[in-house]
Amino acid sequence: MPEQRPTRDEIVALIAEAAAICNPRLAAAIAATGAETVLFGRNGTLDSLGLVTLIVAIEGELDARWGVALTLADERALSLQHSPFRTVGRLADYILGRL
Repeated sequence: MPEQRPTRDEIVALIAEAAAICNPRLAAAIAATGAETVLFGRNGTLDSLGLVTLIVAIEGELDARWGVALTLADERALSLQHSPFRTVGRLADYILGRL
């Protein structure tokens, strides 16, 4: 567990940086609309493969920056009534809740 827990803003920034590597179109959307950016689902920027790619990049960055090994796309995430992968903000909140 990290010594200092990251803030929501730091997690949103991490998601944006991972998006810049994986999907420039998504990175541009996050730059324009921030945490409200729709990732997946209706009006989302990502298809299922793009979402998986982003999640893997985020997991790697969480481990590299804060020494946190999380699996974000697990049964817990998939069983939630509201998908944590819908928007950048929901994903950031989900990650913070898992830390």
